[in-house]
Amino acid sequence: MQPFIQFETVSKSFGSVTVIDSLDLTIHKGEFLSLLGPSGSGKTTILMMLAGFERPTRGAITLEGTRIDQLPPYRREMGVVFQNYALFPHMTVAENVAFPLEMKRLPRAEITRKVERALDMVRLAHLKDRRPSQLSGGQQQRIALTRALVFEPRVILMDEPLGALDKQLREHMQLEIRELHKRLGLTIVFVTHDQSEALTMSDRIAVFNSGKIEQIDSPHVIYDTPRTRFVAQFIGETNLIEADVINLQNGQATITLGKDLVAKVSAAPELAEGQKAWFSLRPERMRLGVDPAGENALHMTIADCIYHGDHMRVQLRRDSFTFTARCERLGGSWTVGAPVVVSFDPRDCTVLAP
Repeated sequence: MQPFIQFETVSKSFGSVTVIDSLDLTIHKGEFLSLLGPSGSGKTTILMMLAGFERPTRGAITLEGTRIDQLPPYRREMGVVFQNYALFPHMTVAENVAFPLEMKRLPRAEITRKVERALDMVRLAHLKDRRPSQLSGGQQQRIALTRALVFEPRVILMDEPLGALDKQLREHMQLEIRELHKRLGLTIVFVTHDQSEALTMSDRIAVFNSGKIEQIDSPHVIYDTPRTRFVAQFIGETNLIEADVINLQNGQATITLGKDLVAKVSAAPELAEGQKAWFSLRPERMRLGVDPAGENALHMTIADCIYHGDHMRVQLRRDSFTFTARCERLGGSWTVGAPVVVSFDPRDCTVLAP
């Protein structure tokens, strides 16, 4: 099957600084792909090259087999939603939404029909005569999205579109965009530095670091099976401890942590016996107390207990390193300074190559 969008060995440099380095990336038709990474990792540059606002220094970008990297933005049939919405303040909501259709010189009756249908789709038809300054942040964001959708583009590009909203509204808009994506079968490329946002909305996530993809996978694979130390640290929270690999067998590693803590864990394919590696274990995968069915039991000391409303965060210490465990609030009571056994399943953690 032919890829919908393809980046082939694409590089982008600004002067002597290379921002994107030999990128190969395939985007499938109808998928929601998030480009996730810290500031400066190159994710917005990729979006700008796809939209046509930047050109690759080397390589090719194709859409359904046709090269588009030399085409101007208006010939790419892509809708773009920016963080600051970019609405025209002197126009009404309806006039803002109609703008891209007027640029295509469609008949007035067809423009009116398409604008009404688009505003109905996002449930804002009753605001069509207001100006952007009379709308809330969430309403402005929906109007910007509607303007990007109204001319029925082949791809929707979003650059941190929810960054200016407060937490509650941002979470609401995440679900609205997710629902629109499913209902309309849109292809969406979404740039964000918010891990929770990417995990909530995406079919796949591409994690970027210094202009390269560290890992591209579904949200649950990215979270549960990080392939690099960077991904393990950047996505969510993890306990990351240097370990020594003493045995490898059937995809499982036996490791030592510190002086005498031995554990069995899932192993990355490229590991070798006798090497240093990184042990990664999510806080919510740890159980305080002996698990009869568990293969790992580490003896530690409770250093602190922090109340978080729906859960407790328990800081654990052993020798020179510390762990953080996330526990159900009613799951037990713990005393600072008390000894405790920490249990976890080998499948719930992994050892990553250095």
